[in-house]
Amino acid sequence: MPVEGGEPGVPAAGGFAVDARDGRVGRVTGRAGPNVRLRPPGGGPEWECPPEAVRTASPGVVLRARVAEINREGQLPR
Repeated sequence: MPVEGGEPGVPAAGGFAVDARDGRVGRVTGRAGPNVRLRPPGGGPEWECPPEAVRTASPGVVLRARVAEINREGQLPR
């Protein structure tokens, strides 16, 4: 499902995507102008990616990303 008003192949906000420029995986957080905003699984700084470089993550990549998020949530505060 594409981002509202977005290009086909760009996952909706909350979905996982791959930045084809460097292979990073991120959860789509929305748009910043023409670009798609992604956040790494488990947290970290967001980055922008042009929509033509965004690919929907495969099921295996999504599973690894969700495990990373769950592991991060389970860590004790430091």
